[in-house]
Amino acid sequence: MADAHHSHAGGSHGSVSSYMVGFVLSVILTAAAFGVVLTNALSGFNAVLAISGLALVQIVVHLMYFLHMNTSSAQRWNVMAFGFTVLTALILIGGSLWVMHNVGAHMMSR
Repeated sequence: MADAHHSHAGGSHGSVSSYMVGFVLSVILTAAAFGVVLTNALSGFNAVLAISGLALVQIVVHLMYFLHMNTSSAQRWNVMAFGFTVLTALILIGGSLWVMHNVGAHMMSR
């Protein structure tokens, strides 16, 4: 009965303490992003950079503490699949922005 929570795919599950660390870090990062906006500590492009940086750190926290992704050999395929997903999303988003920019630039020239 104690083995009921083991993964059949060979993946490791985190402990309660690792989930709590991930949760606390996520709350701190979210509060920091809200703090940047609510206190007007930074404005304009600096605020966007700070919030983007906090968002990237929070993505890493979620990947490590909740999805249990790391650089071990057991996680190699998961990391490769995640990398492919990120690359595909960047190509899709970047390409869409490029096409929209070019359409807007050519439409405004008439």
